[in-house]
Amino acid sequence: MKQRFNKIRVVLVNTSHPGNIGAAARALKNMGLSRLYLVAPKDFPADRAVWRAANAVDVLDQAVVVESLDEAIAGCGLVVGTSARDRRIPWPLLNPRECGEKLWHEAEVHDVAIVFGREDRGLKNEELHKCTYHVHIPSNPDYSSLNLAAAVQVLTYEVRMAALADSEKPRDQLLGGDWDVPPARVEELELYYAHLEQTLVDLGFHDRDNPRQTMPRLRRLFGRIRLDAMELSIMRGVLTGIQNAARRLAVFSASEKSGGEESASEKSSAKKPAGVEAPKDSES
Repeated sequence: MKQRFNKIRVVLVNTSHPGNIGAAARALKNMGLSRLYLVAPKDFPADRAVWRAANAVDVLDQAVVVESLDEAIAGCGLVVGTSARDRRIPWPLLNPRECGEKLWHEAEVHDVAIVFGREDRGLKNEELHKCTYHVHIPSNPDYSSLNLAAAVQVLTYEVRMAALADSEKPRDQLLGGDWDVPPARVEELELYYAHLEQTLVDLGFHDRDNPRQTMPRLRRLFGRIRLDAMELSIMRGVLTGIQNAARRLAVFSASEKSGGEESASEKSSAKKPAGVEAPKDSES
């Protein structure tokens, strides 16, 4: 059980108050977790964090501080982002119990992460787009704002309950040992999405200056599918093939256009100029 707990990361993004970091560390230790990642915290290390951590200072001491969310979730096969409101594009959504079960289940085969946003405004849309699922805590609609550490406590509690239950539900085939290749990791998916976007730009299908919702919807699509590493490699190969074919077509089209212009020029020069008669033989 401890080995699986060690594959579960709790990620706090741009936390403003060090006391919340300390309280979150205490919540982790209460539930048997220890891997705390801090993305660009405003004030850390700090005495207030130590005070609020109480006897969980060891979790603070081991906390990994990074500058970007990509660094915090690198190597993970599953990322769940906390979301307090409806989004313009609906995303696969879990309740806290489902979240705990999924994190616990998938931690058997790869690192997983649950991501918490800023105290005042949560996670940005582009950060939520990096998550496989979103989770929402169904609090009182008349007063729904949860303290950051309280939210951490709720979701880590559900992870512990899932661990204690160790459910015998049928396992997802991709993760249950019957699949031949592990799921693609988040950093591999980010490279794929960058490659996909560039390919769509090359084809003239996608405009970065007017992107609309193309890439978020494609991220959601592939997030539902859960590509494995081999499938992702195949898709990267397909994109490369499309790009190469597009380049060859562009070269061919340019060559045809150039050849057409030359042919038209030759025909024009071969025509007799208007109003000019051909010379006559002189009489002897």
